[in-house]
Amino acid sequence: MSAAARRRSVAALGLALFLAAASACTSGSAPGASRGSGAPAAPGSASESAFWVDPQSAAARQVAAWEAQGRNGDAEVLRRIADRPAALWVPGGEPGPEIRRARAGAKAAGGRTLVLVAHNLPHRGCGPHATGGAPDARAYRAWIGAFADAVAGDRALVILEPEAVPHLIAGCTPAAHHAERYRLLSEAVDRLKRNKNTKVYLDAGNPAWIPHPADLVGPLLKAGLARADGFALNVSGFQPDVPSRAYGARLSKATRGKHFVIDTGRNGEGPLPGDRHQAWCNPPGRALGRPPGDRTGDPLVDAYLWIKRPGESDGTCRGGPHAGEWWPDYALGLARRARQ
Repeated sequence: MSAAARRRSVAALGLALFLAAASACTSGSAPGASRGSGAPAAPGSASESAFWVDPQSAAARQVAAWEAQGRNGDAEVLRRIADRPAALWVPGGEPGPEIRRARAGAKAAGGRTLVLVAHNLPHRGCGPHATGGAPDARAYRAWIGAFADAVAGDRALVILEPEAVPHLIAGCTPAAHHAERYRLLSEAVDRLKRNKNTKVYLDAGNPAWIPHPADLVGPLLKAGLARADGFALNVSGFQPDVPSRAYGARLSKATRGKHFVIDTGRNGEGPLPGDRHQAWCNPPGRALGRPPGDRTGDPLVDAYLWIKRPGESDGTCRGGPHAGEWWPDYALGLARRARQ
């Protein structure tokens, strides 16, 4: 066996052991899927997964509200979102309370694995006057430390700073902030990995954004990829599974076998045709993609995840609310058009 193959085997075994205890609490395969096959669940059913489902999500609250109003048909369709695990985007202020709430819920559900998003870097937006995130490097270090402390020894899978590395490559982040960003990302990987049960994946964009995986290799390694568990693809995106897997395999080969996860929350119909610069924000006619789960049938894909929570707006385009706010009509459309 080659050295690369041995590394892939060790990585796969590590993830399997990490998720085994959580998976042991899962009762059975989704309808129509053989155990371990990686086949998708039927519409309306929760896929077999080691990951925690938040009973207080906006989708769950919407289901309850619609049932109270007698909109039982719509409520049942929306369960395709509410009954499945989606990532928790941790607040940029004090991260502890929300993470501890999620930890308690995951323990009560039999020790499920949390899926968390850390998204609080300084200058995290696009452009020379980007705002949002921590006010400075010192504040970010304190925040990521509090984040890691709150997770503690529980099982967690962390998507670290969506868009942070792709923005560096695409020219969104001014050169004056590059060195600091690489340093903060690398430090964040190390801080999170001090928690023995935390898996960390750096965001690597998607095939439509950074067309050549080779462009990501150096930046990801500077950001700490060698010490992380892998990278994440299609976060908040609409790229289909097949091209995402192919892209990920090429990037994995270039990074000595690193594994990856794919965001499938809204990719059921692929991207909106036409200008990609107009297609990213609340595109109409999209659908839920493959249900979340860690049984992927691909040795390089550690999990399919819903990282961008389906039903949360991309922004005020196309009549949507502000970015990150719940949009029930859009959520219902995603769920109605779901094929899995």
